[in-house]
Amino acid sequence: MFVKKIEAIIKPFKLDEVKEALHEIGVSGITVTEARGFGRQKGHTELYRGAEYVVDFLPKVKLEVIVNDEIAERVVEAIAAAAQTGRIGDGKIFVTAIESALRIRTGEKDNDAI
Repeated sequence: MFVKKIEAIIKPFKLDEVKEALHEIGVSGITVTEARGFGRQKGHTELYRGAEYVVDFLPKVKLEVIVNDEIAERVVEAIAAAAQTGRIGDGKIFVTAIESALRIRTGEKDNDAI
């Protein structure tokens, strides 16, 4: 079984564009989680009612997609192209191998479960 899990941390306003890009290459299922975090930008300072405060954790969206190995690279490219703004904080993409999968409803395993 050659299956990959692709996790992407992106800016929330890019979610619709990424979802559309994945749909165009035939990805039928994604999991989306609201997340908060920071990378190199380490948050930023905001002014609220005259007082400065530091926003450490910025809003992000985490996408998870499980795909066959044959299209994994296309999925990564589609996410990267759709999520890129060219500004700091665009996010990251991680690819890992999946050892096994099980569809709970039917009991199908591995490639049949995807």
